[in-house]
Amino acid sequence: QVQLVESGGGSMQAGGSLRLSCAASGSNFGNLAMGWFRQAPGKEREGVAAISPRGVLTYADAVKGRFAISRDIPKKTLWLQMNSLRPNDTGVYYCAAAWGTTAPMSTLGYVYWGQGTQVTVSS
Repeated sequence: QVQLVESGGGSMQAGGSLRLSCAASGSNFGNLAMGWFRQAPGKEREGVAAISPRGVLTYADAVKGRFAISRDIPKKTLWLQMNSLRPNDTGVYYCAAAWGTTAPMSTLGYVYWGQGTQVTVSS
């Protein structure tokens, strides 16, 4: 069983930066595929960034060059550094995890989810 707890959300003006954290519990963190997803009001949850157990990174086109996903295996922590924030980055950001060799960008690929953290970007 894996439990995930996100933190670091908040309100920010466009152009600013935020760093989200996801603390995981349980063993074998390094064997987890992990991802960040977000959900804007009235929209479906979408993949933002993912990292496979081997460290392969994947990003949604909308955040490439602005967001960076990283992890610290001994600390069992996943991060999402978000730079050059835009109003359409607003939403609830979720951390997700799954056992597997790849890190998909679809919600269907994940079984463990955090409670989410709100990110609001104003213009």
